[in-house]
Amino acid sequence: MGVTDEAIEKIKGMIVSGALRPGDRLPRESELAAELGLSRNSLREAVRALSLIRVLDVRQGDGTYVTSLAPRLLLEALSFVVDLHRDDTVLEFLAVRRILEPAATALAAGRIGAAELDALAAGLDALGPEPSEAELAAGDLEFHRRIAAASGNSVLCALLEGLSGPAPRARSGPAQRDVVARTLAEHRAILAALRDGDAEAARAWATVHLAGVEQWVRAAV
Repeated sequence: MGVTDEAIEKIKGMIVSGALRPGDRLPRESELAAELGLSRNSLREAVRALSLIRVLDVRQGDGTYVTSLAPRLLLEALSFVVDLHRDDTVLEFLAVRRILEPAATALAAGRIGAAELDALAAGLDALGPEPSEAELAAGDLEFHRRIAAASGNSVLCALLEGLSGPAPRARSGPAQRDVVARTLAEHRAILAALRDGDAEAARAWATVHLAGVEQWVRAAV
């Protein structure tokens, strides 16, 4: 293990043990390096690495703090990884989404409130029957984001947020009216299942919807 990796593990150990908690300010560099038995250079590199993955927040002139460690914050890097893949690897990300999103939709069926259901309906109504590709992509992202949030599982929501990039990007190209119509119809079916509080119907429609997206993307790439 390299010295920087060792420094990262030691800081991680302090967080896991509770010696450092979300929002805590790290001791001064010289003090922390001495406490952990590290050189200041290796500690500095570890802090830099941990700040990149949003574990630490370096505030110029103030110090270094442990972030909230919220799943959404820590999993932000996932969307960056997804966006880097422009070949058929996108299908693997979609396959993972197809596993996770129906579960999130089923959870949402038992938790989502009337106000959120009305917001979903308003979003679909705003798109109209023939949205542009950009409008459909944005509406699709917002529709699924709201449902994931309604699942009440912050980790699942964060994972899906990170995985949501491939489909809109892969959809770019000549408009396909059948794809638009099918997407809107499936969104309506998912919404109806959510209104009914029918978790299994919501799961089934989400599965059908995402399988169709995956099939379309497979042909596109």
